Amino acid sequence: MYSIKSSKDFEDLSPFIIIGAGGGGEKLSNFPGVETAGFLDDSKDKQGTEFCGHIVGSNLKDLVEETNSKSVAIMLPIGAEGAALKYAVQAIDLGQNVLVSFRSLPIEDNPSLIKFANQKGVQLKQISSRLDNVKKIMGTAPEKCTEVLPKITYYHKKPVIFVGGTSQECGKRTTTRKLGQAAKQMGLNAKIISTDEMGLEEPTDINFRAGSLSVMDVPAVIMGTIKYMEEEENADIIFVEGQSSLTETGNPHPKGLSASILFGAMPDAVVLGHRPNHPFREPVGIKTELNAIEAVEPTKVIALSINRRNAPEESLEDIEDEFGLPTVDLHTDSNGGIERLLKTVLDYVGE
Repeated sequence: MYSIKSSKDFEDLSPFIIIGAGGGGEKLSNFPGVETAGFLDDSKDKQGTEFCGHIVGSNLKDLVEETNSKSVAIMLPIGAEGAALKYAVQAIDLGQNVLVSFRSLPIEDNPSLIKFANQKGVQLKQISSRLDNVKKIMGTAPEKCTEVLPKITYYHKKPVIFVGGTSQECGKRTTTRKLGQAAKQMGLNAKIISTDEMGLEEPTDINFRAGSLSVMDVPAVIMGTIKYMEEEENADIIFVEGQSSLTETGNPHPKGLSASILFGAMPDAVVLGHRPNHPFREPVGIKTELNAIEAVEPTKVIALSINRRNAPEESLEDIEDEFGLPTVDLHTDSNGGIERLLKTVLDYVGE
């Protein structure tokens, strides 16, 4: 009843005043069937500037009076629910139809808004997430959008080390913990971020299951955690445990999760784990994963952590020669073990 499901719905509501002079606003203004009457944004830096052929306004009532708008489209991100609700109420009171994004103002969570729109004789519509199609195909679907965290962009000031891997269960958690523990023993205020529900054991400083979140929310919570560790815990260096792999073929579902953690960490360097002869995973290999990591994020793989549980005869020296990277086995402390691995990290990031 309240969902936009075709471009014809946009035509019936046009012209629009679009609230949000950013990516969402631009996307809507370019959509077939959408006629734009003007833009409004709370940012004083945007007000008075040109955006998509319109001068960005600062007052909704003025824009309604100055344009031929029939509707107000609220294209604000998650985290701006208060502003979205304010504009929706104001627009309805001005006799405008209202189009909202499910991300910032889901209609089903605001029954009073529905009642107000009905009283004023205007339409209240929502751009559908089309979860009905997901349910049709898969037989089940979330009741509503699972993206809930506000988007942040945080550029860390202290070194961040991401521990990735060529597959699941290849040693990422162990490597992350041992690196953090060794750094703590050196006297550094090292912080360990575990992204798995099995990361409860010491010396992890904080853990959560990243896989429980929308992939859209994972970078935000990783950045938020790093920000917290720097500003509240005064971290000297931060180690972030990755999940799964960007390239493992046997289980493709967590690839997006692996990328999301990597994107959120924005690491200065990466330690890559690998388990040869993995008994129940299908890693493609070190070279493919290394290339994938360095292709999707501007960082550098600086060392390898090899789990030889299923390949005790595997030569660390041969792997090191092949890739030109310090290569250790933390289970047996072979080839320099944790001391060499941490030294490699600290030499790379500097004091």
